[in-house]
Amino acid sequence: MKSNNGKRYTKEEKASIIKRMMPPTNESVGQLSEELGITEPTLYKWRKEARSSGNPTPGDGQSSEHWSSEDKFLIVMETYSMNGAELAEYCRKKGLYKEQIDAWRDSCLNANGRESSQTKQLNQELKEEKKRGKALEKDLRKKEKALAEAAALLLLRKKAQAIWGDQEDE
Repeated sequence: MKSNNGKRYTKEEKASIIKRMMPPTNESVGQLSEELGITEPTLYKWRKEARSSGNPTPGDGQSSEHWSSEDKFLIVMETYSMNGAELAEYCRKKGLYKEQIDAWRDSCLNANGRESSQTKQLNQELKEEKKRGKALEKDLRKKEKALAEAAALLLLRKKAQAIWGDQEDE
């Protein structure tokens, strides 16, 4: 693999650099770029390729609670079939807590259920807003008609005054 600085990287070198973006080190792309002299776009591209192959690579220097939902999901997928001992070992290697992964797993498993109830609620709110919008439009039309009628009566009154004069004085 060739980076923007012209140097070719072996698969092993690239894998080693990608590994530094992964837990537990989770080094930022900017930090790696500065240290290794590899352009940030190249590192972002490598990180994207690693993610698309199923590896969680936050690479942003943030704690695991601030990772993207994609990275959390990839860890849930990676650990889903592990038993307790395997999961404990994984957590030690990655610098994570079992409770974090359990919480992420619960979020993943319940995501579609919440979506359904949220969709129902949003649809109900949308219906109410449409109904309210129609009522406001109807009210506006009534007011426009009343205003037009008032303007017409005022115009007729002025014309009548111009034709017959002001008869209120008599």
